[in-house]
Amino acid sequence: MPKLVDHQERREAIAQALWRVVDQHGWTRATLREVAREAGVSLGQLQHYFATREAMLTFAMERAADRTGDRVTRGLAELDQPPHPRDVLRLVLVEMLPLHADSRASSRMSAAYVLEALHDPALRERAALGLRDGRAMVERLVRQAITRGQIAPDRDPDIETDLIIALTGFTPLLELGVIDPRAALAAIDQHLDRLFTAAPSSRPES
Repeated sequence: MPKLVDHQERREAIAQALWRVVDQHGWTRATLREVAREAGVSLGQLQHYFATREAMLTFAMERAADRTGDRVTRGLAELDQPPHPRDVLRLVLVEMLPLHADSRASSRMSAAYVLEALHDPALRERAALGLRDGRAMVERLVRQAITRGQIAPDRDPDIETDLIIALTGFTPLLELGVIDPRAALAAIDQHLDRLFTAAPSSRPES
């Protein structure tokens, strides 16, 4: 009998191949032909699933977001329940930095996605929507902590939200070896310690 093709599995394999090409060689090398070669499929087979690089990149970014979300969910389950907002914010920040193989691949895919989105209106709106959703999540945690007295009431939640998100700017410094992971984690911890007036009930291991 002819082998049945799991189309979702094939799309996942192509997305993984794109991750590997971007991670190892950069977005400029991520042509449809190069990704097809890495995935072990013909160019025609790849184009059956993704007609353009942009479509392939969008799917790969959706999977990257899912994988980051899965890591955060697993991390949250290991915290005291209910988790302290400080610990939640630290966990999210750490998982967004390129500190291990999976998060590094996600980070590089994100960088490629943003660069492509700068010149593609459809991708630009999709990328901006994702960033707005992420910012809204951080703002909810900050406002919740202010309401509960864990952050001083005179702190501006909008400014504090933006300062927390700015900590993800450590990514290029880490990737280029300007600072090491210990320095980035120390800066994150010190910023969160200054922000929260109550000590967290638990602190994830670095």
